[in-house]
Amino acid sequence: MVINKLDSIEFRLKELQDFSWLKKYGTAFWVVDETGSGCICIGMEEGEKKYFCKIAGVNTVEAEVSPKESVEILKEAVHLYYDLSHPNLIKIIEEYDYNQFYIAIFEWADGECLFDHWNFEKYRKDTTIKSPKERFKELDVAKRLKAVDVLFSFLQNVNQKGYVAVDFYDGSIMYDFLTDKITICDIDFFKKAPVVNDRGVEWFGTKRLKAPEEYTEGSAIDEQTNIFTLGALIFEFFGSFSDEEIRQRYCNNRFVPCSLTDWQLSEESYRVASKAVSLTKRERYLTFSEFLYEWNETRKHIT
Repeated sequence: MVINKLDSIEFRLKELQDFSWLKKYGTAFWVVDETGSGCICIGMEEGEKKYFCKIAGVNTVEAEVSPKESVEILKEAVHLYYDLSHPNLIKIIEEYDYNQFYIAIFEWADGECLFDHWNFEKYRKDTTIKSPKERFKELDVAKRLKAVDVLFSFLQNVNQKGYVAVDFYDGSIMYDFLTDKITICDIDFFKKAPVVNDRGVEWFGTKRLKAPEEYTEGSAIDEQTNIFTLGALIFEFFGSFSDEEIRQRYCNNRFVPCSLTDWQLSEESYRVASKAVSLTKRERYLTFSEFLYEWNETRKHIT
């Protein structure tokens, strides 16, 4: 591990790298270096303008792919940010090769990631610090319901444009606690339909939220898979789970809803969310439109 520095920002890599060429975007003020993607993410600012710079081909300390593979993945992903443009999707500005790197530059979006795994050690060391996820769960129900509305809108857009939301989870979502704005910040693994699980249990995504077909090789990954994902996120937003219940998801490769007694909303809304995360597709909603209609019907009894 080698400590690198850009302006006042320090970050860890497997080797020393020169990032001075980023200075054309201003001064570095923020960084995330603990990624498995082989990318480093650096925030740059020049006057009132801020940029989110995602750089592939870097030997990050926790890289799960080679620098060359990380470049290939990001190159394949950048078109998604153009194709799936949405008011709540981070906006791409430009992308290009530079030496051995591949860089995607986005407009900066204020907010905090709802699953900021790179800060978990900080929370363990100081239990007085609340994670964004904890703070989000403490928000008024109405604010969290608006966040769900955004996710419905975004995922419907994804579906209507013929894509499947792969590896979409709370780590893909940022929340600005000052403005209550949701930003979708990571869609790198989304794919054009039709999509088939060719990795079995190793299919992309967190075991906290994955649908059954995301563990089964040869299974179709489709609109109903994304309905499951959104249903699971809704349970994360309005349900309570013990550490043991979450651990069981990893052990058993299976998402299980919280009990009704651990659910913050109405019994009818619990039924709707539960149907979305049914283990078999035939028991789920057929379309996002059907799911959204039923969810909105329950809103009459939520607030």
